[in-house]
Amino acid sequence: MFVLKDIFSVSLILFSVIDIIGSVPVVIDLRKKQGKIHSGRATIISGILMIAFLFLGQSILSLFGLDIGSFAVAGAIVMFIIAMEMILGITLFKNEGSSKSGSIVPLAFPLIAGAGTLTTILSVISVYDTQKVIVGIIVILLFVYLVLKSTNWLERKLGESGFDVLRRVFGIILLAISVKIFKTHIGLI
Repeated sequence: MFVLKDIFSVSLILFSVIDIIGSVPVVIDLRKKQGKIHSGRATIISGILMIAFLFLGQSILSLFGLDIGSFAVAGAIVMFIIAMEMILGITLFKNEGSSKSGSIVPLAFPLIAGAGTLTTILSVISVYDTQKVIVGIIVILLFVYLVLKSTNWLERKLGESGFDVLRRVFGIILLAISVKIFKTHIGLI
């Protein structure tokens, strides 16, 4: 049985980590440089990466002798750092790469399905059912697609200060979520 609260929580966590609203300026800049962004292609490739990591991530961890609790704590720390970036307006993680395939690199990976997102997926799978995580991924991907399709409109409506406020609000939410995941798993290590 699906619990909407859990699906909403997973979607909100992924929304905060992906920070597609905060990435709109990057998407707009990419669109200006390359002329066109393929929103559908970027969304589908991101979804494939996320769902593949959902199912293969555990195997990859066991290959390196790691348990999900340790990875969840590591993911919580990464989410904490990302949240601090969002709140303080600083950049600690740099996304490098300029390619003619802007819909895939850097948009699908690492902007949407980057290290933070993949780490978060393995962290939330330790708290929520696989089905709820998949539905949460689909919900957030639908939202990501809509945002990518409407970047020009969003640019006109929100302006730079509007994006700044949204980024900080979701940074605080992500910070609280990372602390919760950390508290849940620190005793299990």
